[in-house]
Amino acid sequence: MTEAIVFANGHIVLGGRRWRAALGRAGVSDRKEEGDGATPLGVLPLRRVLYRADRLAIPPAAVPREPIGARDGWCDDPADAAYNRSVTLPHPGRAEELWRADPLYDLVGVLGWNDAPVARGRGSAIFLHVAHTDYAPTQGCVALLLPDLLALLGAGLTLLRVVAEDLRN
Repeated sequence: MTEAIVFANGHIVLGGRRWRAALGRAGVSDRKEEGDGATPLGVLPLRRVLYRADRLAIPPAAVPREPIGARDGWCDDPADAAYNRSVTLPHPGRAEELWRADPLYDLVGVLGWNDAPVARGRGSAIFLHVAHTDYAPTQGCVALLLPDLLALLGAGLTLLRVVAEDLRN
């Protein structure tokens, strides 16, 4: 198991390497709720990696990798039976499109948050994905620039530990 530590001030450390990251607009929280904009504190296993095969080669990863399709989505509707699960679009409940015009979901690590079991309203679609170039805050995900995300995955990442402390240096 290869664990990276995600610090509340937006730094990730793995094996002596350090990267900058964007976190949720509401910071980190141990009381994650749907739509609160917080990155959840705790241990988030990397379940699988999704990627846009029309934009990227198969990325390095220690977990299963799957290409994203044009009709792939993720249900973020707490009232829907597929809440916090991948879905095919169009979907009757509210769902996020994974096939985006921008590059943010060109590479997506599906993180194990609120998925075993799913609790309605406790947050969905918590991903490790590509950051905006200005590191704009996310809706609760962890985001890195594409080269850094590829390096992190290539280092054998299998687990993120999100902590409330800031990385000092």
